[in-house]
Amino acid sequence: MMDDIILEVTNLSKTYDNNTENEKNVIKSLDLKVNRNEFVCILGPSGCGKTTLLRCIAGFEGFEGSIKVNGKETVEPDTERIMVFQDFNQLFPWLTVEKNIQYALKLKGIKDKKKLKQMSDEALAKVKLEGNEKLYPYQLSGGMKQRVAIAKALALNPTILLMDEPFAALDAMTRNVLQRELLDIYEKEDCTFIFITHNIQEALVLGSRVIVMKEGGNIVVDEENSIEKPVKPSSPGYGEMWNRMHEALY
Repeated sequence: MMDDIILEVTNLSKTYDNNTENEKNVIKSLDLKVNRNEFVCILGPSGCGKTTLLRCIAGFEGFEGSIKVNGKETVEPDTERIMVFQDFNQLFPWLTVEKNIQYALKLKGIKDKKKLKQMSDEALAKVKLEGNEKLYPYQLSGGMKQRVAIAKALALNPTILLMDEPFAALDAMTRNVLQRELLDIYEKEDCTFIFITHNIQEALVLGSRVIVMKEGGNIVVDEENSIEKPVKPSSPGYGEMWNRMHEALY
């Protein structure tokens, strides 16, 4: 791991339905440090607080505790931290692929049409969707929609890319292809990835570091992934690490 901390979460707690009998502590006193350019995969059962953690980091949720990016406290959304969701319907259906990407860039203050075109084209090339810029979301497969969502995020040049099970609803073949493509993007981009998944294999294939969370946001495993990439079930050390993650989850 690199010793350049980009994200520091300290004593993070998140409670829903506060001051009622239905109060639920989704996350309690969680500490997490993430180094620059790591690819952190977070595994955990439903309801353990994985998505809530990402939403707090993104600035979509209020919380108790501290979240620092590059040493600065952060509580509101900004383009340093962009989130890609599981839902295929992250795009505006009335805008073309390139206009979806350019919309986010315009909000960032970029107005020049040539610059917008250049940036959207570059982002689409990164996810291998050149030539599809004039299509509308209804004309895209699920995998293509997720590629556009990733391109939209990358166009903003985020410091941290937060990904909440973006491939979970895809068929196995498309999922494998997108995993390989995402790794290729990770190797080329100056960006830190935090990726939620329920799939142990996906975590081992993608992650440079794997975290297992349990109920209450407790981190029970935090392990560097030393398996040589590309990771396959036959890779040395794969079976042993898979078993450790499985035992921690179940």
